Amino acid sequence: MKVIFYNHRPKKVPEPWIQQVSFDELLRQSDVLSLHVIQTPETIDLINNDTIAEMKNGVIILNTARGKLVNEADIRNALNEGKIYAYATDVVKGEPIASDSPLLQAKNCYITPHIAWAPYETRDRLLHMTVDNIKAYLSGDLKNVIN
Repeated sequence: MKVIFYNHRPKKVPEPWIQQVSFDELLRQSDVLSLHVIQTPETIDLINNDTIAEMKNGVIILNTARGKLVNEADIRNALNEGKIYAYATDVVKGEPIASDSPLLQAKNCYITPHIAWAPYETRDRLLHMTVDNIKAYLSGDLKNVIN
């Protein structure tokens, strides 16, 4: 398997089978595109008609980052035309999802509640970390202090 990624800053690549590429190269080469991007004015509608046109036919897009990263109408159109094979997301532009959302009129669009972060193991670890931090605080042993 080949794994490629884009970051606006050069990153140290931990494995030889992982390669950093330009954003345009990422769009052109990806069979599966997974979004892990913060929302800024520059990243709103990052995935739109123009970027979709650069992608391979039949691409699969996953978005567990932010709903505003994609233009939902453009995603719907590309899904219904077959340019995008599938779109899976647990984030939408407006949460909860509006009844007139373009995504609800799209083929192969899979929408789940915003729970990608919350498998049982993650919640269990979060609970244990919370208890450990409270115990440490009460004993005067501060952990993970920022200021």
